[in-house]
Amino acid sequence: MAEIPADHPRHDSLVTRHRIEAGVEKGITSKQGLVAQGRGEAFDYLLGEETTPSADAAERAAAAYLLLAEHPVLSVNGNVAALVPGEVVALAEVVGADVEVNLFNRTEERMEAIAEHLREHGASDVKGLTADARIPGLEHERAKVDRDGIYDADVVLVPLEDGDRAEALAEMGKTEIVVDLNPMSRSAQTAAVPVVDNIIRALPSVTEHARELRAASREELEEVVAEFDRDAALEAAERRIRQGDLD
Repeated sequence: MAEIPADHPRHDSLVTRHRIEAGVEKGITSKQGLVAQGRGEAFDYLLGEETTPSADAAERAAAAYLLLAEHPVLSVNGNVAALVPGEVVALAEVVGADVEVNLFNRTEERMEAIAEHLREHGASDVKGLTADARIPGLEHERAKVDRDGIYDADVVLVPLEDGDRAEALAEMGKTEIVVDLNPMSRSAQTAAVPVVDNIIRALPSVTEHARELRAASREELEEVVAEFDRDAALEAAERRIRQGDLD
């Protein structure tokens, strides 16, 4: 990757693009992931490329949900693996979550490559390779999950997810935390906790909140969850996009 000057006005955005490009070259990200990244980047620009107060509140609620969960799972696709592998591992360690690879364009080679990439960043156990269960109501390879992973989870973090898969997981009764820069997407609209933020900011923020809340009582965590208003969070994000200052 060519060195990008730290004072370049698009430094963070360019670094992110290069991570996706490197992911394609390494075989962990599909070419379609490049298109998805560009779409997300456009929404991030409209949001001001910062974590808004409503997004921070969602990230705090996400941390509380994960800490309350009996079996939390973090779902990882190619873009997530390319952008925030270490951050996924760090969050999983703090909240005691499993990490599971799930792909739309699934091949055994990509699954193995992503699992190894996560191991290189500290993951001790990566689920998704067994694929001994299916998400009801979904066709295609992304319906495949591990029975002792996503299939059995009560809370699932599904960042950068397809809308119909998010809907199918919700139909299974799972509490979904979605990271999506488009508050109007089906994924965000389906989620119990829609985090409208760039994943490179969102995951470290959720982890930081989880560390702060780890010593909290169950009652205190439940209060954080109860105080979160998903509809207000979505409305605030959409309002920011429509009315934000782009100067």
